[in-house]
Amino acid sequence: MTGAPASAAGGSPSAKGATGAPGASGAPGGGKPARTGKLGAAAVNQASLWNIANILTMIRLVLVPGFVALMLADGGYDPAMRAWAWAAFAVAMITDIFDGHLARTYNLVTDFGKIADPIADKAIMGAALICLSSLGDLPWWVTGVILGRELGVTLLRFLVIRYGVIPASRGGKMKTLAQGTAVGMYVLALTGPLATLRFWVMAVAVVLTVVTGLDYVRQAIVLRRRGIAERRAAAEEAER
Repeated sequence: MTGAPASAAGGSPSAKGATGAPGASGAPGGGKPARTGKLGAAAVNQASLWNIANILTMIRLVLVPGFVALMLADGGYDPAMRAWAWAAFAVAMITDIFDGHLARTYNLVTDFGKIADPIADKAIMGAALICLSSLGDLPWWVTGVILGRELGVTLLRFLVIRYGVIPASRGGKMKTLAQGTAVGMYVLALTGPLATLRFWVMAVAVVLTVVTGLDYVRQAIVLRRRGIAERRAAAEEAER
């Protein structure tokens, strides 16, 4: 949905022929056609906001307070409420997978999505980690490492965006999968061997979190140095 409607672009060829007079089809300097064009463009932008990718992102944002309420219900140790909390968390993780894919595949990328999608991702993961640590199910240092890495990488992206974009790596995707699986297992009231298994899954997630975070730092440094070198080369070329 990137093109303006025919009415906003001046109409079809047959329509232009039917109107005939320049004033009817929109002469240069005419006030009314200019306003119509702006209204048409605004309508397109407004409609594009409500695409399926953005709707999934909004659902994920709405799920955050519901997830927190379910996690902390009855002191946070009701297995049934924890199961419902896990369901909300799982839905949020699934929408995280699909909204970005749909936006890129069907050209549904919007400014709202660029801002809201990473916020929604970090909100649901941050809410889960903080709830688990506050209930004593997960050490606070684990929450600190994961959230610190996520915030640090986001800050790095903004700092080097003038030089280029740091692409998502395969390690980053593995980290996201490991984090989602580990946190989901901790949200459920697991016991026995499954409780032991979730410890090791979380250990893998923490290792991937640290390793991929350091790799993002390396990429940011390389990208910044390359960008500075290219700018200097362009400046020297312009002076010749």
